Amino acid sequence: MTLHEDEIPVDEGVVRALLVDQCPEWAALPLTPAGAGTDNTMYRLGSDLLVRVPRTADKAGSLRKEQQWLPRLAPLLPYAVPEPLHAGTPAAAFPLPWSVLRWIHGDEVRPDTVQDWATLGTDLATFVRRLHATDLLGATRTGTLSGYRGGSLHPCDSWIAPALDDCRSRIGDEIDVDTLQRLWRAALTLPEPAGPHVWLHGDLKPTNLLARDGRLHAVIDFGGLAVGSPDAEHAPIWDLPPPARHAYREALGLDDVTWARARAWALGVAASGVSYYWDTFPAFVAECRHRLRAILADTQAG
Repeated sequence: MTLHEDEIPVDEGVVRALLVDQCPEWAALPLTPAGAGTDNTMYRLGSDLLVRVPRTADKAGSLRKEQQWLPRLAPLLPYAVPEPLHAGTPAAAFPLPWSVLRWIHGDEVRPDTVQDWATLGTDLATFVRRLHATDLLGATRTGTLSGYRGGSLHPCDSWIAPALDDCRSRIGDEIDVDTLQRLWRAALTLPEPAGPHVWLHGDLKPTNLLARDGRLHAVIDFGGLAVGSPDAEHAPIWDLPPPARHAYREALGLDDVTWARARAWALGVAASGVSYYWDTFPAFVAECRHRLRAILADTQAG
């Protein structure tokens, strides 16, 4: 499934060739598809390894971030995170960096894997609190660590406003885009966050959370790792049921202004997802529509 115009096709043959060339000790292990996101294609290698291959050249920097920073951050975090084992280099079979990580056993967070959503929300808040309190270890908001989700809402208006307009034509018959647009415009009038920069995971949606025995066990996919203001970090909480969302906010003590900015990030990113991936990634578009409906339901309940 191709999602981007400049995407480099990858299949099992490409991955096998990379392993033969650079990781011969693993080259004979079984290789099976393990999902694909907007940035990477993944293959499970044997029972204990995962291969991540970027879709485009500009996504390769995300893998380098994981390779550089996860070994330093992992001991400081309360839940399991990916462990890079091999930093793959460009080769004849594939012209970009790639990565092999240790497989983390667990199930995606969803209704059949979570016993108590409020507890899950509290668990996630524990992870976020610890990550945001972790020393920056010399990192600054520059280069690949300067993701837009750690910055101001205002520069994003240039693409979120058109995305909302696109949503009106695509899903306006089922979702109140006018209200979403009012929430977005109102958030642009709020004061900017004033606190210090922190580490940000950048994409704490349910598919990047693993559960075991009904509780949060691991947080994966640090491709969005950045340094910046924390508001956007809270945006994916609208992908979880209300009990998780309420417990998360209470555990972190988020005030109304921070919550409003987080909600704006949530709706802006979801609207752009609907617009950009409408023809190429229907499953992701469905996730974005679900988030937009959750935001509207929260607004009506409040």
